[in-house]
Amino acid sequence: MDANDVDGMREEFGDLLLQIVLNSQIAYDAKEFNFTDAVKRIYDKIIRRHPHVFGDLKLDGVEGVLQNWKKLKEKERKGKKEDKGILDGVPVALPALSQAQEYQDRAARVGFDWPEIEGVLEKIREEIEEIKTAENPEQVKSELGDLFFVLVNLARWRDVDAESALREANLKFKKRFAYVEKGAKEQGRNLTDMTLEEMDSYWNEAKGLGM
Repeated sequence: MDANDVDGMREEFGDLLLQIVLNSQIAYDAKEFNFTDAVKRIYDKIIRRHPHVFGDLKLDGVEGVLQNWKKLKEKERKGKKEDKGILDGVPVALPALSQAQEYQDRAARVGFDWPEIEGVLEKIREEIEEIKTAENPEQVKSELGDLFFVLVNLARWRDVDAESALREANLKFKKRFAYVEKGAKEQGRNLTDMTLEEMDSYWNEAKGLGM
């Protein structure tokens, strides 16, 4: 989807649908639920969480819709016995950045957050210094994890989806590097034969072209 590859999306959607149908059949064979049950569950959830669309509830703009949606989710969470805390129920299968942002968002709702964005920025500076003084790979790993986590918090403060931001950065890097490769190929050269300065020159050209 990020690459706007329609044919690739078609194939991946088919793979996704296969997994849904296959696992629904496994559940049906185990006498747990069937495909129709799963569809009914999401159908009911959509209606329940969108009373402003399927009911008579009046909400004030996008922010009102979002706040009401969060309240409904919180109510559902409290109704589930297995959810023992505010962070319970966040899917473990979420990408790490998305999971971190959801944890932070939930914690912030109850006031566990810096009062100003400067607190986040100061924490970033602190984590960078701790990486510099880390003495072994395990410490570096731990401190990098802390840095990633607080960078996600900065994204949350600026109303940016961290996962989307990194995906866009990955795609940007891929496009620019492909331009560098293309430049080398046009010269009949391998990248390994080029200097960093030569590759940087093509990289900056790519930036200038808006890649």
